[in-house]
Amino acid sequence: MNMDERKTVVMGATEKPGRYANLAAHSLLRHGHAIELVGLKAGQIEGNPIRTGQPAISNVDTVTMYVGPQNQPPLYEYIKSLKPRRVIFNPGAENPAFQEQLQAEGIEPIEACTLVMLSVGTY
Repeated sequence: MNMDERKTVVMGATEKPGRYANLAAHSLLRHGHAIELVGLKAGQIEGNPIRTGQPAISNVDTVTMYVGPQNQPPLYEYIKSLKPRRVIFNPGAENPAFQEQLQAEGIEPIEACTLVMLSVGTY
């Protein structure tokens, strides 16, 4: 992988098959995107480690959010510190208060489904 490559952080990553965060990780890899996985439980998806806590990650282009709004507040500062270009709020993760904070920092919040964006070529 090219070290300059911009990454997508899957927030709420899980090894559980059938969960949208898991499906998105597989789909991002299939579409050739570099990914970083952050979840509640350590594990791996296709050889990519799921890291816990708030690991330092550089070159972040996109954070795709699979964490419900009620569990997002502890992540606000962490996500902003990653300096992503955009944060995708997948269905069920929409959070107008956090989306406003992101906009104030110059980060684009998008309410969309990562899986759909990948499948229709708008990612």
